Amino acid sequence: MGTLPLDDSRADLATVGGKGASLAKLARAGLPVPPGFHITTDAYRGRENPAVAAITADAILAAYAELGGPVAVRSSATAEDLPELSFAGQHDSFLNVGDPLALLDAVRKCWASLQTDRAVAYRAQHGVDDKDIALAVVVQRLVPADAAGVLFTANPVTGARDEQVINAAWGLGEAVVGGHVTPDTYTVKDQTVSREIADKTVMTVRVDNGTEEQPVPDDKRREPALTDAQAVELAGLGERIQRLYGTPMDVEWALHDGRFSILQARPITTLRPAEIEWNDTLGGDYLWTCVNLGEAVPSVMTPATWSLVKILSSAAVGPYRITGNIGGRFYLNLSVSMAAAAAVGMGAAARRQSEQTLGRIPDDVEVPGLPMSRLAVIRAAIPFAKEAVAYRRKLPRLLIDTPVRCRTLHERIAEAADVRQLAELWRSDLDSLLRETCRVLDAGARGAGPVKLERTLRDLVGDADTTTLLTGLQSDGAELASLGPLLGLARLRAGKLDRHTYATTWGHRCPDEFEIAEPRPAEHPAWIDRLLDTLGDVDPRDLLSRQAIARDAAWQRLAERHPGKVKKVRRQLDHAAEVARARERARSEMVRAFWVLRAFVLRAGELTGHGADLFFLPIDDIVAVLDGDESPLAQVPAQRAAYDRYRALPPYPTLIRGRFDPVAWAADPDRRADLFDATADHKPMGAEITGFPGAVGVVEGPVRVVSTVDEAAALVPGEILVTTVTNIGWTPLFPRAAAIVTDVGAPLSHAAIVARELGIPAVVGCGNATTRLSTGDRVRVDGAKGTVTLVADD
Repeated sequence: MGTLPLDDSRADLATVGGKGASLAKLARAGLPVPPGFHITTDAYRGRENPAVAAITADAILAAYAELGGPVAVRSSATAEDLPELSFAGQHDSFLNVGDPLALLDAVRKCWASLQTDRAVAYRAQHGVDDKDIALAVVVQRLVPADAAGVLFTANPVTGARDEQVINAAWGLGEAVVGGHVTPDTYTVKDQTVSREIADKTVMTVRVDNGTEEQPVPDDKRREPALTDAQAVELAGLGERIQRLYGTPMDVEWALHDGRFSILQARPITTLRPAEIEWNDTLGGDYLWTCVNLGEAVPSVMTPATWSLVKILSSAAVGPYRITGNIGGRFYLNLSVSMAAAAAVGMGAAARRQSEQTLGRIPDDVEVPGLPMSRLAVIRAAIPFAKEAVAYRRKLPRLLIDTPVRCRTLHERIAEAADVRQLAELWRSDLDSLLRETCRVLDAGARGAGPVKLERTLRDLVGDADTTTLLTGLQSDGAELASLGPLLGLARLRAGKLDRHTYATTWGHRCPDEFEIAEPRPAEHPAWIDRLLDTLGDVDPRDLLSRQAIARDAAWQRLAERHPGKVKKVRRQLDHAAEVARARERARSEMVRAFWVLRAFVLRAGELTGHGADLFFLPIDDIVAVLDGDESPLAQVPAQRAAYDRYRALPPYPTLIRGRFDPVAWAADPDRRADLFDATADHKPMGAEITGFPGAVGVVEGPVRVVSTVDEAAALVPGEILVTTVTNIGWTPLFPRAAAIVTDVGAPLSHAAIVARELGIPAVVGCGNATTRLSTGDRVRVDGAKGTVTLVADD
């Protein structure tokens, strides 16, 4: 079998090489491919056998006589034009071959090009075995092109899949492919064309038995090689070709007498992932905050995690969601929550009360409103208010049931033998764990703080005793979840708790516990030993005892000054402590459920063979992949690229108003870590470091500035821990710190609550502590005043 018709069904990779197989596929699909024929790999393998060579030459000449000339003669190796390797330019091609003898000579030269030093080195570099490689040749009628070039069905510069890019120049396409001319560039998106017309100085033209480059006539150098209508028509052919192959393609084309011909098509092997944005600030002018949310989800989220968080935080006022994704980080839209409060006449009060959980909004920062009437806001907010009330009624039972349910689901996920069983488990149990159980737990984790009680106490006993009286959330009969891992370590070290019980109770809690791509501590055999090393010789129970003594003294002072109010205040404080413990426990159980969802995605990756790629898909797409639809996987490279891009940036400002570009902000040497406002200029932050009083006490000592728990392992007892934000994963470090200072935080933040319970002075929500201080600086931390002051080092 020396030759085959161009569109022959037998024209596969092994028989006619990569280029030939691609052209055969295009021709069979009805695309405008010039007529021609293949000289097969059998002819190449038999080229040294005189009898076979004679038969082959007869077949070639017969096919050529039927086709007519002139022709293009192109090499087509069996390792060429593949999705992972193009071999572009490695083997020879000849244009404008006009007689039978020249054709046979061109074929022999194509065969010889398989063994040139250049081709051999390319194969060696890419690990291609020479043993079975062979070369076919494609012979096609030459298109006497008026213009020619290359079409990319995705933007090769930006990676955008919704744009096609066309390079075009006069004459045959060799000047463009060879890089000898600067071509016109047409970008086509939604049938809209933008173009850059180049000064096209040379073009490839036909001469006797070959081609050569000649100057472009002066009157054509800056004339567009294509009209906009022709660019749109060519892009339409590109769409057909991409659909045929299922991947972005690099297409060589020619235009003659107003008709396009497709000369070659191969996958784009160097296409960068499409650059996508995760940025809800682009939707309008709103004020966003990450206080509290940034504590729960402190890092850039994978798409899988964001899809879970988005489902749980689906509350909205009309079309305006209460939460958003800014550069992969979790933010609350204050414009939405404040609009709901203002609609019922509580706007000013809501701004004051939000300080407890969301931090202080500077007086010169405006909270933009929503373009909705007051009545429309009320109508839109009522269903979510009712839903929150209903969820809290279900909370007590779920706090009891969730640990057992999660343990059972872990077992069932591990036992799923195939994708069908795992998908059915999602539909029967896991979907409701997310959309029902976790939503109830999330509502419970958002319980309000004792704002009114705190104001009452300050009037009665002042700031210092108020802070002290608000402690005691951890007691003999009731546990505060944030302190659980720390106190459990102390009991484990004292022999009052076994390792299995510790792992079962707290193995799901860690610094980035809502990010399901992050391993849980219990997945690492040595994690308990590392925690014990972190705790050292400090006994946190001693700190609690010391704080209990201070609290008793504060009660005594309250009783002496206001004996008639003791019972009422005691009752109110007990209720506030109960709410706080329920809020902390709800968060802990929601994290436990997220560990189950992590196990589901891990098992899905194992059963489908796609591994960690699934973390870069939303949860519904992961289920679709389990059901056999692998089309969502095409978005993984772009999602992974966005994740890596945002992960490389520092944490964004606590407050953001208007359109925010994380990359541009990070590149600004004068950026503020506390505030970004696209609508107004604000004074730079001063040298003063102030925040919310976290826990009473004055401490002077050296600073240790860190950004991660791993870095904080270097903290020496007596140093002052300074970081952006803390959460439960940081708790074992607290007893080693002389004081705690954070950029992000509020009175009900983790750092403030835990520091108060342990009696460690703390100042939270400073905004600029990590940028103003360096490791080794000596400071005075006043937990009652909320100040951090640099002092001279004697």
